[in-house]
Amino acid sequence: LPLPPRAPELNPMENIWQFMRDNWLSNRIFNSYQEIVALCCQAWNRLTNQPWTIMSIGLRKWAHRF
Repeated sequence: LPLPPRAPELNPMENIWQFMRDNWLSNRIFNSYQEIVALCCQAWNRLTNQPWTIMSIGLRKWAHRF
């Protein structure tokens, strides 16, 4: 099913990006585009080493009640 526009709460990936911004990517000054890409890759790799964190971020209590 297509997601409605402007409904980030329905897309678990939005919560993944928010977690990465809150924990590893916020309050920084980037010197170049390459630095942005490198730090995003580093944050992504750190997150992929934590599968239980990914699962907890992506779970929706309302979706598992039934």
